[in-house]
Amino acid sequence: MTQLAERLSDLATTGTHAITFEGIGLPADTVRDQVPEVAAGPLAPLLAEAIVHAYDAPDGAWKQAAAAFPTGFARQSSVLALTSSLETLLGSPATAKALAKPLNGALLDGLTDQVEHGPLLAAARLEGAVRLAASDAVKPYQVWDILEELPADGPEDFLERLPRVLGVALDCWAQQESRVSTAVRELLQHLSVDEAADVDALFELGCDRLRTALSSTDLADVSRLISEARSLFAAAEAAEEARDDAAAYLAVCDSLLGFTAHNADQVVSAADRIELALERRRAWLHGTHQPAWLQPRQAAEFAWSQLLLQLRAAAEQFAADVWMDSWRAVDAVLAAYRAARTVQPLGTGQKVPGLAALVEPAVEDGFLRKEAFLSALRHAAAHPEDYPGPVFDGAAASAILARIDAREPHEAPSSDRGDSDGEDADADAGRERLHRLAPTVLRKLPLSRALRLAEGLDDATLAAVEGIAYDSDVARLKATDPVIIPLLDSFLARLSEHEAFTGAVSQSFSALLTQTLLFLKSRTDLERTHIFGTGKKDDPPYDYRRKPEKGQREANEADLQRDFHQWLLSGPLHGIVQVETNNVGMGRADVLVQFGALRYLTEMKQDPDDNSRAHIEGKYLTQESEYSNTNAPFGQLLVLDLTPKADSSGTLRVDEVAWLATHRPRGATTDRLVLAGIVTGNRITPSTYSR
Repeated sequence: MTQLAERLSDLATTGTHAITFEGIGLPADTVRDQVPEVAAGPLAPLLAEAIVHAYDAPDGAWKQAAAAFPTGFARQSSVLALTSSLETLLGSPATAKALAKPLNGALLDGLTDQVEHGPLLAAARLEGAVRLAASDAVKPYQVWDILEELPADGPEDFLERLPRVLGVALDCWAQQESRVSTAVRELLQHLSVDEAADVDALFELGCDRLRTALSSTDLADVSRLISEARSLFAAAEAAEEARDDAAAYLAVCDSLLGFTAHNADQVVSAADRIELALERRRAWLHGTHQPAWLQPRQAAEFAWSQLLLQLRAAAEQFAADVWMDSWRAVDAVLAAYRAARTVQPLGTGQKVPGLAALVEPAVEDGFLRKEAFLSALRHAAAHPEDYPGPVFDGAAASAILARIDAREPHEAPSSDRGDSDGEDADADAGRERLHRLAPTVLRKLPLSRALRLAEGLDDATLAAVEGIAYDSDVARLKATDPVIIPLLDSFLARLSEHEAFTGAVSQSFSALLTQTLLFLKSRTDLERTHIFGTGKKDDPPYDYRRKPEKGQREANEADLQRDFHQWLLSGPLHGIVQVETNNVGMGRADVLVQFGALRYLTEMKQDPDDNSRAHIEGKYLTQESEYSNTNAPFGQLLVLDLTPKADSSGTLRVDEVAWLATHRPRGATTDRLVLAGIVTGNRITPSTYSR
């Protein structure tokens, strides 16, 4: 042990309040020579205290000795010593400024190699480097290069800590560097289907969607992105107990979309939920250490809480038939209107135009829906001196009135509009209504079909359809499913016995397999209303799984292909895979999924004669297996079962309609494994079985 290490150990044993170089009592030359060795060892956190004192004092005599710290710190092998030292060093602005560049180099040099043989240490080094760059202590370019090079696979200890670091990177640089943000988003997409990191990755993807929504000025983008964020937060909350951060942000999305749809009950419920989530979160975190560099995230949660209180008050006023105090009612609504322009809910230090794009039209429509309330607003703007309180926000009131008066004289709120002067106006009104009332429906269906669906529905019914669509959307992402998870585990155990099921093949096919099983689960449940297409032009919505009604066409494999294709495109793999439909016009219906050079074909078939496993394997398995001859020996076969359904026979469970089938061509030495799945068609309603 060096003299410096001995003195630091002695000072720590005696409980010295502040460790300084003067207190160490060694010559400056001796200290300078021994700093690198101590910085690489377990006493580095104590040495960091002395270094901070030297820069904060400031003590010029010892700065040269302190400057040698990063050289040895690059060899630090203890996660605890590294994180503790960084916390001390970066807690001092003067120290961080002086040592930022050499510390950054010490943290990043050889980091990608460190991932394999020291994953926890690599994660801690990456976190420290991101923290340095995020605080503007160093230029972020080296960190950006590392983020682009990070592997999508790796040790579990590294991957499970990665999403939080990637989320902070997006917090800081999503609006600055598209190349880096694209790479980070793709990596988070990969992690969202990795068991070690999926929940945190889903949460960070949700934050990214919400952040992007709030930087947009287009209502369509804002509505779509908040709907996507809501699904991701719901999945994170469902997949892991006590994810109060996900619960809080889910309530945020529900409240925003509820206010836009003039659903006061949804806004009130969401505000209650976020208050409860934040109370639980405060209780969980009480007395625990929270890194200072993550404080903006927590501050954002409380900013949302304040905004929701304002939205709740405004929603309650719009829902009321009578206002006992019109001034107070108008003031509550103006507070929400004003907050949409001024609140900074993500801790970025920037105002969020996307929030205004949602809230402002909802406020204007709210006034238009209630003529008495609009009259109260006009009086308040014209006579602010009548306001009994100290200050009335006349500027916000005037801004709302100016926007309302700028509308066409005959224009009513979007959901109440009658015929307009042209198809474009009708289409614009319909789109706006869908974005406000049914963003999930609009995200899952092509615009033309969503518009046709919404035409014959009033607001309440369209909102109910949105709820069904949202429930279906969220169901696909729940990682705790009691049926799917055991089934998936059994399939993966069997696949792992195959010599080709390793590395990228294992990860990519497992991700596809998971989404296919969730698809089969969703389509096995007939209670949810799925709108897939029309059986005939101008017919009502058509569900290809149900027994056709009079005048409707028979379902076919192309319906199954379109449905599965859309499922993959709208799911968590959409950002990292290429999904194509193949050769429908030539009589074949396939969906080809590509993960880089790897590709997996899902063959679609229909069968009106027999839905037994033996029949399906005997008739279709050889053909499907042939498609894997030039790539990974794995594929999928989905069959639309069009056999007649007897009134008393019932239908199969999801774990009975999916299995792994094996085929080995004559003379071959490698088995082909195919996930076979049945989507049951010609279905009758469950109530029929009791007749």
